This record gives sequence, C-alpha cells and structure tokens, in this order.
Amino acid sequence: MTLCTPARTPNRPRVQRPHSPPGGARRLRPAGVDVSASIAVFLIALPLSLGIALATGAPLQAGLVAAAVGGLVAGRLGGSPLQVSGPAAGLTVVTAELIQRYGWRTTCAITVLAGLAQLALAALRVARSALMVSPAIVHGMVAGIGVTIALAQLHIVLGGTPQSSAVANVLGLPARLADARPAALAISGLTIAVLLGWPRLPGRVGRLLRKAPAALVGVGGATLLALAAGLAVPRVDLPSWSSHALPGLPEGPVLGIAAGVLTITLVTSVQSLLSAVAVDKLVAARPDRGKGVPRADLDRELAGQGAANMVSGALGGLPVAGVAVRSVANVSAGAVSRASTMLHGLWIVLAALLLVPAIDLIPLAALAALVMVVGIQMVSITHIRTVTRHREAAVYAVTVTGVVLVGVLEGVALGIAVAVAVAMSRLARTRITREDRDGRQVLRVRGQLTFLAVPRLSRALHQIPAGSEVTVELDGSFMDHAAYETLNDWTTGHRAHGGTVELTGPTGGRIAGSPADRDPGTGTGTGTESDTSGASGAPVASPHPCCRPWTPWHNHQCAERPAPPVAPAEEPSARTGHQLAHGIGKFQRNTAPLVRDELARLAREGQTPSQLFLTCADSRLVTSMITSSGPGDLFTVRNVGNLVPLPGEESGDDSVAAAIEYAVDVLRVQSITVCGHSGCGAMQALLGAGPDEPATPLRRWLRHGRPSLERMASRRHAWARISGRLPADAVEQLCLTNVVQQLEHLRAYESVARRLADGSLTLHGMYFHVGEAQAYLLSGDEVHGYDDVFDSVPPATLAAKAS
Repeated sequence: MTLCTPARTPNRPRVQRPHSPPGGARRLRPAGVDVSASIAVFLIALPLSLGIALATGAPLQAGLVAAAVGGLVAGRLGGSPLQVSGPAAGLTVVTAELIQRYGWRTTCAITVLAGLAQLALAALRVARSALMVSPAIVHGMVAGIGVTIALAQLHIVLGGTPQSSAVANVLGLPARLADARPAALAISGLTIAVLLGWPRLPGRVGRLLRKAPAALVGVGGATLLALAAGLAVPRVDLPSWSSHALPGLPEGPVLGIAAGVLTITLVTSVQSLLSAVAVDKLVAARPDRGKGVPRADLDRELAGQGAANMVSGALGGLPVAGVAVRSVANVSAGAVSRASTMLHGLWIVLAALLLVPAIDLIPLAALAALVMVVGIQMVSITHIRTVTRHREAAVYAVTVTGVVLVGVLEGVALGIAVAVAVAMSRLARTRITREDRDGRQVLRVRGQLTFLAVPRLSRALHQIPAGSEVTVELDGSFMDHAAYETLNDWTTGHRAHGGTVELTGPTGGRIAGSPADRDPGTGTGTGTESDTSGASGAPVASPHPCCRPWTPWHNHQCAERPAPPVAPAEEPSARTGHQLAHGIGKFQRNTAPLVRDELARLAREGQTPSQLFLTCADSRLVTSMITSSGPGDLFTVRNVGNLVPLPGEESGDDSVAAAIEYAVDVLRVQSITVCGHSGCGAMQALLGAGPDEPATPLRRWLRHGRPSLERMASRRHAWARISGRLPADAVEQLCLTNVVQQLEHLRAYESVARRLADGSLTLHGMYFHVGEAQAYLLSGDEVHGYDDVFDSVPPATLAAKAS
C-alpha cells in the first residue's frame, strides 16, 4: 500500500513509513525469539504442507515448495510481518478441481496468472475492498471448503481413495465403511487422538509436553506405530527433485482457465487479507501489546502474496495464501519480526533437501487424518453463533451448501446474492399498526419508509377517522420521496377537515420540518429549534420556519421583525451585539419556559454529569449537538488542541489537571472522552512549528502536543486509521494520533489510574470530521489499550454511548 506520507518541512521531524520492514533497509537480524518461533512454525508447517498436497492430488513436493516460497517470498515482501503463508487448506478443493480438470502443469500456470492478478489488484489499492464482503459469506466459504475436505480425506482415513466430488464422497461412504482397512484405521485413529488430546494434557508435565506441536506429535507417533508394528500401508513417496514437474503453457478452454485464475485470486486474496487482520488483533492482545510490530499494510500484503504465487507456480508449487494456524503459532511463540516467517521457509528448504528419507516413512493415512481434522475445525461453532446472532444464518447456509455442491466461486456468488436479498428485505420490511389511545389515534411505523411500504401506509392513514387527533410515530432512519409525499398529502387533507397531526420519533420527540409541521394554509412549517429533547424530554418548538435542523445557522436571522439599522461605522460590532441580544431574547421567549423546571431541579440538586468531555475550543464543535446531550449531562473542558498536559507540566496553569481531578474525584464521572476533530488549527501549527519561533503563549501551550507529533513519527507505534482507511493527509493523521496520545496522558493522573484499576471509570477516544458531520469512536479495550482504529458510529449508537 502506498501511504500518504506527510509533506516534509525543513524544521519538522521525518515521519517514516509505518509498514516498512523492521530495520528499514538494514540487513535482517533475527532475535532469539524469532529463531525459536520459526522452529515451532516449521514443525507445524511440514506435515500440514504434505497433507494438503496429498489432499489436492498434486505432487507431494509441491506442498514443500509452496511452504518454502510462502515463508521466504511472502514473508519478505508481504505487509503483515508475522503472518505465515504457504499452502492453505482453504485452497484444497479449488486446486484439486483444477488438477483433475486441466492437469498439474496447467494448474501451476494458473497459479502464476493468479499471482499476476494479485499484483495488479495491489497496484490498484483495492485490498480493503475484500473486507467489505459479509463475514457470513467468508465464514460460509471456509466452512464449505472444510466440509468438502473432511469428506474427501475420510475415504483415505478408511484406507480408500476419495471420489471426484463431495456428493460422490457421501454416496460412496457406506461402501467404504464396509471395506475399511484396519491398518489405515489404526494409524488414522492414533493421529486423530493425539491431535485432539495433546492440547488438553493436564498438569505441569502436560504443560511441558504441549510445547511440541500436536500435528508433529500425531504424525510422528503414527509413523512410529507403523514402523514398530510393520503395517503395510501407503507411505509418502517424494520423487527426485530432478523429475519435479514445472508449469507449462495453459491448455484448455479460455473461459475455464479464466475462471480458475479468478477463483484462485479470490480465495487466496480474501483468506490472506482476513488472516492479516486477525494477526493484527492477536499481536495487540499479547502481553507486550505488539510493541515494535507494525500493523499490516493490506495492499502490500496482497502484492507479497501475488509475488509468492508467481514464484510458487513457476517452481511447481501449490497456490500460496496466508494461513491462520501457522500465523497463530508464530504470534503465540512471541515472534517480533518477519525474520521468523522467513526462517521457517529456510527450514522447509533444508528439510526438503536433507530429510527426504525420514519424510518417506510417513503413512499417507496419518497425513489424511491431519487434514481431515483441519477441515472439520474450519466449520467453527463460534462463527455459526455469530452469524445467527446477526440474523445472517441464511447467507451462511446458502454459501456452505453452494460451495459443497457446486463450487467455491459459485457458492460465494450465491452467498452474495442472498446477502443482497436479505439487505433489501430488511430495507423493505415495515410494520404499520394503529391504535386508539384515549381518543387519540396513534399510528406506529416500524422500519424504513420506502415506496414499497406506500400502499400499506396509505391504507392505514385513510382508515383514521376524519377530524381526529393523530400522532404518527416513526421508528426508522429513512423516508424516501414517495413516502414523504403520501404522508404530506394526507396530512394536508386531514388538517383541512379539522384534524390535528403530530409526527414524533421513537422517543416521543417531535420531528422538525416534517409534513406535520407544515401549515395547510401557508405551506410553511413551524419548525423547531432542535431535533432533540432536552434533559426534561420536552420538545422545543419555535414559530420560525427557517429554524430547521438542516438550516445553516451561521449568522442567519429569523427574527419576527428586522433588526434596527445601524450606522456604517458601527456595523461590525453592532451586528454582533444585535445577534447576541437576539439569540438571548430568543432563548428567553422560546426555550427558557420549556427547560426552566429541569434547570431549577439541577440548581437544587447540583450537577451529576455522567462523563468528562474534553475537546478542542474550535467554534465548529458543538458538544451538545454531537452527543445529543442536555443540561447536566456533560462536564466539558475545552482548550486549544484538546490537550491533556502530563501531571506537573502545566507550568503554573493547572486548569486542565484541576478539571480532571474535580470530575473524577468529586463529580465521580463514569467516563472521560477526548474528542479531536478534522482541520484542527492547533495540529496544523504543531506540524509547521520551527525551533526558532518566538515563545508566544500559544507556542508554550502547544508544547503539550509534541508527544503526539513524536508518536506519529515513531516506528514503535502504528499509524492511526479512520474507519479502515489511512488518513487523508498529515494533519488528519496528527489529529487522530493526538487523541490516542492524550488518552495515554490521562492514564498518568493518579486519580484516573485509581478509578481505571477498580473498573469504575472508562476512557473513550472520539474524532469528529467536521466536513462530513460524522463522528468516529476509537475502538479497543478502554482499560488495556487501543488498536488506534477510529470506527464510524451510527447516530443511535453514538447517542447511547454519549449519554
């Protein structure tokens, strides 16, 4: 991925690319933990690579080639330093079908072409687009592949050979069970028992034994059993490297070859990118919080996978992808750089050259049992529960069924079609009910009001008696033009016959600018000052048609009478004074009567805000509007740059520290939010500051923001991201980084640290994009740290979090 590197200025610290390989251009020097991690990964990868090659019907050496290339090429060029690439179980079905249809040499050529396609996609910077695919489709694809693998390998476990399709394997299973081979069953049974039982060995001895990979122990134990008992079973037979098959020119129909290239590209890319994202989360969850390990650059990772597939295909290897099992082992072993991944590839090369006699002793049934267990584990109960909880079980089930019965690409296409249909169904699903509540007609609309719901809406509206009082409750976030016109026309007619109409939201607050606000005689609306209720829950009405929620309020005037003329010499100041007086007068006339009771209660009982909200002094940040809060909800501190000086560094002005102490220890707030925003002038000043500039009050204050600038320039910290993308420029990057850094400063306060430790206080990071009117919350664990990713939040969720 080509990152937006901030423009350099003469007096500004140089910001390095956060995804560069550790050590920059220097020679890789593996740490001791990288060497031990590489050995652990190698011991897992060796039997798995052979088993996957066996399952695809490819030459067994092809699995070793792919494992070596995945470690050396993808490990060096990829964007995820700790991800381990190689032959993946998720590619077994695809590769087996290609080999059966076109032969091994053409399959190698297809792998090379798929690598070229991945390089092209990386150049177009579309790696993030792969993450837009519904997780239900991805999990369904993986589960379908796992089912297909398990069914095929079950035949080898029983001593036979698999059929050409999953359906044929199911149909042939009874005959295979009746003709099972005892020797193959014994070897497979031992392998499966070790694979399932080894991670559960109890006690101190078990903890020591579990350091050896279960896959290696299972295959090794089965090999020893076969040798000791003298069992006559098929074994691995690695041919001489001199006779190793290399790719040839693709032979077959053009459309078939293109479909194969597309399928390999799709499956390897999606699997690798999702695995890279998962590795980032695993690294962040380690005790060291991944210190010094950069985050994955997905476009660079895609390019690295493309290069590895080109090399693997050219050398006669299987397709390469990021592999979750080996990557998890690498992270768990404590690897800190890409050296562990590359060393694991080197060990594979040495084993392929020096350990051929030992490898040839492995029974094929043991490898088949290993791959079958991996296939079964690809059907994750956790994933099934997740998609069921999110009401996407149908998408998951259709994808699994399509992959098993038709093919991977076709199954994914069916899953996408069902996902689109489900989304459209949810959009079109609208419940409309009517009831008589003490003589008042209440019409409830649950869901989105689109043209599809207009017939039902019109029918329900015309069943309401003429001249009655009506409340229409809208519980949805969208109303299209057809629904609006229907509601507007009915409202006008109902009022003309002496009735009243009021539109409210799900909380009962009146909706501003709605058809119900329009005067039937003038066509103008009543409008409201605010589309949210105050702390008392009472809607705030205004008689002025221009005060709608979307009206630009910058210097706008909607007084009942024009302001008196002012003299030209006094125009600027006089205009400001009139605006201020007009605003105060408007509050006293319209708003004060509605909030007086609530403010009187707060005056009697004192303030009990739920959170401390620390934000910038920028005039464009209206905290009550962004957080849908009212009087008494927020204890707000504003300063230039939303800075939190470290304890003892305010140099005579302890205003921020005093506010934190008062909010945490006296008011006992439940959370603290640091809110930055786009286009922050303080961050722009920080970026452009020079060492020789005079120490003005502003410059002295901005020195508290220098740790944010240093954090952005440091290679020890990954760059913050916003809703899955990198920031647009250096200013936005610093604005995001500054929020994360100020949260770290908050932790240095003794009162904050104490409340965090007992679990009675949480910290939140927030970023408000002014131009988009979009709020983003910092994702991660509020107690143990953040992953520096700001995610967009739907308005309803944001209001809930801020209240």
